[in-house]
Amino acid sequence: MPLGPDIIETLARARGDLRMGVPVVISGATPVIIAAAETLSSDRLAMLRGVGRDPVLAVTAWRAQTLKARVYDGDLARIEVRADMDLGMLQALADPKDDLQTPMKGPLATRRAGDAATHRAAIMLCKAARLLPAVFCVDIDEDAQSTVSRYGLTMIDLDAAQPHLSTSSPLHPVVHARLPLAVSEAGRLHVFRPEDGSEEHYAVEIGRPDRARPVLARLHSACFTGDLMGSLKCDCGPQLRGALAQMGAEGAGVLLYLNQEGRGIGLANKMRAYALQDQGFDTVEANHRLGFEDDERDFRLGSDILKSLGFSAVRLLTNNPAKIAMMEASGIAVPERVPLKVGETHHNHGYLATKAAKSGHLL
Repeated sequence: MPLGPDIIETLARARGDLRMGVPVVISGATPVIIAAAETLSSDRLAMLRGVGRDPVLAVTAWRAQTLKARVYDGDLARIEVRADMDLGMLQALADPKDDLQTPMKGPLATRRAGDAATHRAAIMLCKAARLLPAVFCVDIDEDAQSTVSRYGLTMIDLDAAQPHLSTSSPLHPVVHARLPLAVSEAGRLHVFRPEDGSEEHYAVEIGRPDRARPVLARLHSACFTGDLMGSLKCDCGPQLRGALAQMGAEGAGVLLYLNQEGRGIGLANKMRAYALQDQGFDTVEANHRLGFEDDERDFRLGSDILKSLGFSAVRLLTNNPAKIAMMEASGIAVPERVPLKVGETHHNHGYLATKAAKSGHLL
């Protein structure tokens, strides 16, 4: 094994670089230097324009739809960056916060020729880094390794990276310990860490569930605002406490606490979505305007944790059929869905109605 980083570790470095505003090189058919629009500085923008050629802003098809930019690459668009487009303009294209105040950002030309694989990988990296999925990209004329050596940039081999960009990273148990809880003194917390350096995930085990029978289980996505702050905009806090209370009453259960805040887009982007909701958009529309899918979460993480704990079947506490489908597709049987209808208020009535109408939740 080499002393230096492998491709998984290199991808982790790249995510950190992008969050700090440091460009990254992706070597493909045409090497590209990329930088997240959200964290890019004016000085680095000027340098990138000098180092590379044919600059584009890669955005998702959802964001392109809002910008009225033509999509030629299926799931993304490569907006050609004109010489008169400064950093403020690029960040306005990336972030929809002022779309209603300044709706006319065009006309925008989008690139049609050439392979978009490197740009697709760049968007996936930004999503994994919990950044807005908008990436400034320039092609490199010279050898990619020369550019990397000159500027000390992280370089990603596209062919090596692609299998890891669309799959969940293997999880490994780190530690578990007794954790007496208000709902049950027989509580135990298990911590799982992914190989790719991303967020850790947790399993709260109540009692000593029989591994040979379906366990009462809940896949709960982290919600700082609802779980911790008591937000009235969602039903997450009541669902968390309701699920734990039901497990405590039955004397056994497993709650999987997955760090996939904001349907997998991160807390900062979730707050951006909240700001858009204040402008009149529903939760799905807000995600789309930001450039995200309705739901970016990966529920396979839950099945991996359950298997690691020795479970093969669950009575799933959920209103979301997508969780059931993913569990069963990942090898965890779901013989029973246990409804969890709690926490509706006049603040979140519209949010819950959107989940039912657009996301298929059984409410």
